[in-house]
Amino acid sequence: MSSVPIADYALLSDCHSAALTSRTGSVDWLCFPRFDAPSLFGRLLDDAAGHWSIRPVGEATATRQYVDGTLVLDTIFEAPTGVVRLRDALAVGPNERGHQLGAGAPHALLRTVTCTSGAVELEMEFSARPEYGVVHAWLAPVKGGLIGRGGAAFLALSAKVGLQVADGVARARFTLRSGKTACFALQHASSTEPAPKVWSDTAIQRRMEDTVKAWRSWSEMHQSYEGPWKDLVLQSGRVLQGLTYYPTGAIVAAATTSLPETIGGARNWDYRFTWVRDASFTLEALWVAACPDEAHKFFDFLTGAALSHVRSGADLQIMFGIGGEHDLTERELPHLSGWRDSRPVRIGNGAWDQRQIDVYGELLGAAYRLRDQLTDLDPPTREFLAYAVDMASQRWRTKDQGIWEMRGDPRDFLYSKLMCWVALDRGIKLAPALGATDRIPAWTTLRQEIREAILAHGWSERAGAFTQSFGSDDLDASNLMIPIVGFLSADDPRVLATIDATVERLTDQHGLVYRYKGEDGLMGEEGTFLLCTFWLAQAQALAGRLADAKATFNRAAAFVNDVGLLAEEVDSATRELLGNYPQAFSHIGLVNAAWSIAQAER
Repeated sequence: MSSVPIADYALLSDCHSAALTSRTGSVDWLCFPRFDAPSLFGRLLDDAAGHWSIRPVGEATATRQYVDGTLVLDTIFEAPTGVVRLRDALAVGPNERGHQLGAGAPHALLRTVTCTSGAVELEMEFSARPEYGVVHAWLAPVKGGLIGRGGAAFLALSAKVGLQVADGVARARFTLRSGKTACFALQHASSTEPAPKVWSDTAIQRRMEDTVKAWRSWSEMHQSYEGPWKDLVLQSGRVLQGLTYYPTGAIVAAATTSLPETIGGARNWDYRFTWVRDASFTLEALWVAACPDEAHKFFDFLTGAALSHVRSGADLQIMFGIGGEHDLTERELPHLSGWRDSRPVRIGNGAWDQRQIDVYGELLGAAYRLRDQLTDLDPPTREFLAYAVDMASQRWRTKDQGIWEMRGDPRDFLYSKLMCWVALDRGIKLAPALGATDRIPAWTTLRQEIREAILAHGWSERAGAFTQSFGSDDLDASNLMIPIVGFLSADDPRVLATIDATVERLTDQHGLVYRYKGEDGLMGEEGTFLLCTFWLAQAQALAGRLADAKATFNRAAAFVNDVGLLAEEVDSATRELLGNYPQAFSHIGLVNAAWSIAQAER
């Protein structure tokens, strides 16, 4: 059972896969060669599922930060006898710069340790457990390190520190004196590729330097935000880029699976897929926090994955594998105990075949926001986006599972209707670019019908607010999107009443917002939702309540960890981060709320 706090982890990314490394220098999560591949190190979910640690022997204090403008991590260990700097990165390809970040990732984890003062004895432990810990990798020493084989994986560990191998674990103790550096690299290849060979120290250092330059060039080319909370916004932009799968342009919702919504609970889901909703919101946030010139790539990816499906009259699937896969059947891994004994551990996601009609609105909303980057859409993408508007117009009356993927009976969720209105509203504005001007009259009529239905059935006099579904009195934080998408102005009395009701009846004692409090068809409870708290800040800013907006923003931003990362939720009792991590939704909310506050101040 893993017990390391979620906030103790930092993200490494090569825009193909992700690693999480702890404050104590242990890589406890790594999936090669893709975000959704079986883990090679999985101690995040079970102590026996593999890790790679490098740290001082005995007591040491640790501080850490990303190298400026990058997702390359420095951890500074201060031991009684001296100080060392551990630098970690997932390598990108040689000479990648700007838009090419991640183009040729070699599937290599780089680690260098430099003694900056005194002398420090260190220990290294390498335990590779492919396929979510099912396989114990076979390891054999070679000159300059070791080679390994486990299941379908070839491994090469570069380490010139006198390794001792026993029971599938490699260990070493070594001492570094001031000015000296030890270099390590783990390379991965599939059984259908040539087996990797160990690298020299010079090659590892060159790769590390090149990876730093690659991330910095991306940041310098893409990041120009000037406004409040600039450092948090720019870091969130890098995190969102780090959750992007370069080969297709897909964007994962988070880097992990099965980190729970309550400790010991069963609401544990796999987020290593691309939700149309999350990815669309991510692209909109990158419009603020970076320059989403890669938007074409995502829309091309989605067109390839979904056009034939929607052309046949089927619903737009809400999520896909990062290679465009449709079938994401969910299963459990009973051999893993889960983070803090939160079972079951799941891979795949059973929501993949749910009906969620809001996705059309998020997709068209992103296309409209990014219209300046999408000036030359190819015919299939234009057809796909026009189909999406048509699907919203045909489906808006149907019941669905809603944005929160309820596993009970379908309902008329207000947010779903709202997003269908968005799809038609943005579709009308994009119609010339989509070659769909002939559809504007029909789309305009339907947009008005949806508006009238929301105003007639989405408002509850008893609740004094817009509510979760037609005929319900339950509140739902997603209704804060009503002013954000421009359905009603933020100073409309019904919007102000909904903001007030959210503050009064949908927040915890710390002022953080729950998604909802009604029945959702699932066992157990969940924490407060960071995205929803940022939505509240954004709605307050739009309503001109700047002092409230800043206070709400700061309450949520206080949960950013020491390297600028957020999970999905916060435990109201313990104030710990919960849920998959780092969570794109939370960083999206941070970026958009900061932007709205900045705009309101101007």
